[in-house]
Amino acid sequence: MTHPWQDPALPAAVRAADLLARMTPEEKTAQLYGVWPGSDEAPGGDMAPLQHALSEGVDLAGLLPHGLGQLTRPFGTAPVDPAEGAARLAFLQERIRAANRFRLPALAHEECLTGFTAWQATIFPTPLAWGASFDPDLVKEMAAAIGASMRAVGVHQGLAPVLDVVRDPRWGRTEESIGEDPYLVATVGTAYVQGLQSSGIVATLKHLAGYSASRGARNHAPASLGPRELADVILPPFEMAVREGGARSVMAAYNDIDGLPAHAHHRLLTHLLRDEWQFTGTVVSDYFGVSFLESAHGLADSPADAAALALAAGVDVELPAVRCFGAGPFDEELVDRAALRVLTQKCELGLLDPDWAPPATDAPVDLDPPHMRALARQVAQESVVLLANVRGLLPLAPGARRIAVLGPHADDPAAMLGCYSFPRHVLLDRPGVPMGVAVPTLLEALRTELPDAEFVRDPAAAEVCVVAVGDRSGLFGRGTSGEGCDAADLELPDGQGEVVDRALDSGTPVVLVLLSGRPYALGRWADRCAAVVQAFFPGEEGGPAVAGVLSGRVNPSGRLPVSVPRDPAGQPWTYLAPPLGRHGEASNLDPTPLFPFGHGLSYTTYDWQAPSADDASFPTDGETTLRLTVRNTGERPGTEVVQLYLHDPVGKVVRPVVRLVGYARVPLEPGASGEVHFTVPADLAAYTGPDGERIVEPGALELRLGVSSADRGVRYAVPVTLTGAERVVGRERRLRCEVRVK
Repeated sequence: MTHPWQDPALPAAVRAADLLARMTPEEKTAQLYGVWPGSDEAPGGDMAPLQHALSEGVDLAGLLPHGLGQLTRPFGTAPVDPAEGAARLAFLQERIRAANRFRLPALAHEECLTGFTAWQATIFPTPLAWGASFDPDLVKEMAAAIGASMRAVGVHQGLAPVLDVVRDPRWGRTEESIGEDPYLVATVGTAYVQGLQSSGIVATLKHLAGYSASRGARNHAPASLGPRELADVILPPFEMAVREGGARSVMAAYNDIDGLPAHAHHRLLTHLLRDEWQFTGTVVSDYFGVSFLESAHGLADSPADAAALALAAGVDVELPAVRCFGAGPFDEELVDRAALRVLTQKCELGLLDPDWAPPATDAPVDLDPPHMRALARQVAQESVVLLANVRGLLPLAPGARRIAVLGPHADDPAAMLGCYSFPRHVLLDRPGVPMGVAVPTLLEALRTELPDAEFVRDPAAAEVCVVAVGDRSGLFGRGTSGEGCDAADLELPDGQGEVVDRALDSGTPVVLVLLSGRPYALGRWADRCAAVVQAFFPGEEGGPAVAGVLSGRVNPSGRLPVSVPRDPAGQPWTYLAPPLGRHGEASNLDPTPLFPFGHGLSYTTYDWQAPSADDASFPTDGETTLRLTVRNTGERPGTEVVQLYLHDPVGKVVRPVVRLVGYARVPLEPGASGEVHFTVPADLAAYTGPDGERIVEPGALELRLGVSSADRGVRYAVPVTLTGAERVVGRERRLRCEVRVK
């Protein structure tokens, strides 16, 4: 007999409700947690905070008759051959199905921040590099490829993207974030969601909310956030990813906001996320986040009490394993609410279908095929930022020459990889295990790029010196960047500044190359380096990408997603500052960055013609279109990145001097021109007013077109006026500036 929940022709919500009605309380609760196979056997350091302290032995045989909600990281916990891993996962799924009376499989999730975090899988650039590309379409393509590789081996959910807006780059997870601007984070992050989910993988937004605004940039520390900063800076990327991206899962953050932990924050997880944004997917805990309500936040005195708080707030799934949600019984209405969401999602993924089966595992599995490597190289190339080219040394002249390549990152593949890449996330505690994919170092890539050059170690014997410095990613203090690897200041770590000084003292022109997970203060060498190149953990093809920029094969088009400071201490800074947040006579400290958000140079030149606006005056519920023609006036093909900033001179609350509201990549051949159209809705001028409502008010605005966020980066300022009545805007508001390049 076929029951309604087994009928693929019925809506997922109907099928899930029918199944829920047939379940016992124990079976419902079992859908709300998972197990983490092999986590208690992992050697060395933790892959999640307090992993070994909070991981408890699990009686799998006792759990499975009730069913199982999740399988945690079957590929991302230990090195396993992809085909063997797929076969193991299929076997485990059959064991789970055979043990429960509805024959339901578990939902398998994995990390996928820099690609599928599995051994032998393609390692893409870190999210800060996505931001540097200013290319959502490419990020969407990348995410679709990542999702397809995960789906092929039986994974259903990916724990990405990270939508935390950088507020203090000393925070170790800056490398996992897309940038310091909410619009850039929103548009690039939403593209990632759309790409991943186009391949049938559930995207999980991380971390709702305020995680990146922690006091002192310390991991897990409280967030000192006012409601306006939360609403106007932190939340917009999540809103766009839910409303436009259709994200199917959200992960709660570890931190508290003004004393209320996100895992117990009903207003955040239910009122805002579900009632206002109409989110219908699942809310999952960050790893052990429910337990932390008891052990770290002091809101609960037992695992069961912590689970009750989380369920009431709106957390549906406890990750990574059962500890709190298995300690019931709990309020039946809350369990039913969460279980219905989980079952609906499983139904959408096909896991309730009678003919569901794991992917076939009888063929070899290649998780790093040529097309993935090519895509990784394209993302890396677009993300490299040429910060300075003071003496015009770059690109390096063709022909044989003596080049010194120095610095701790010159010949180290780890310099290319973020903390959520498999080698840095899992293999740090498994010495001797090969990386699983080829990762050319910068030196190796330069030898390939410049076969006629002579490479030496002595800068005095060279015509040019390339000095590679930056970070080694890791977890919880095992690196200089990454989760739990926060920085006291923005000085280059491990005394690397002295390496740069010695090279400069040689008198040989120095090209400074940074391979890092955050920006570092470079003011000490601002006028001494011949050129400066920034790459944010550019992945397995990062070496060839950077080498291509140095040689001139690649014309750099990356732009800074975070400001680069001048001085290392005391001035962590983002460009989203009001007038008194900038340099002025009231303080002797100058927070002006050395290189501003949006900055990046090219090997060609561009001419911008004066823009025009269709309507210089339009209503508070209307729009205008800006038109700008850009011409490549140089001799090389290149891509200009046109940035549109909003300046609101008078508001009801203090506003940033400028904020990004649109951007466009404009690829041009020499002599060619392109016309960029920015359609700007008045809704993009909205902000949270004194009474907590988001408003669009009439009055004068300025739309600034430029090459960076700095005043000196503005090419044209277009005055416009909003007319009519002040509007209160809600979830119906338009979130983006539509862009066309003709």
